[in-house]
Amino acid sequence: MAKRDVIFPSGRQALYEQNTYSAAVRSGDFLFVSGQVGSREDGSPEPDFADQVQLAFDNLQRVLEAAGASFDDIVDVTSFHTDPEVQFPTWLEAKARAFPEKPYPNWTAVGVTWLAGFDFEIKVIAKLPK
Repeated sequence: MAKRDVIFPSGRQALYEQNTYSAAVRSGDFLFVSGQVGSREDGSPEPDFADQVQLAFDNLQRVLEAAGASFDDIVDVTSFHTDPEVQFPTWLEAKARAFPEKPYPNWTAVGVTWLAGFDFEIKVIAKLPK
């Protein structure tokens, strides 16, 4: 089996090492990004929900950039929400900023009961640019 081609954004690898997972794995022309949360530099959750969502998108952007990709390269999105009905308006605003134009990526939203102290998580698959 080939070794995984892993991607880490600068400055956050210690958090991934501590939690024993990779920020993203490149496989062929695709990038599989682990769930990104609104964590501060020390790994703690951002308490304000809107700020937590934006920080999750910012953390996602850093992972994409480390792989030479951007939001334009995302083909599939999965979002996880601890209280979807209440959180959707805030999430939709952030989503509209990240994906302002058609064609939009696929999107699956999942309601969950636990996200390790976070209220929102986003994971994506991107097709890497040539």
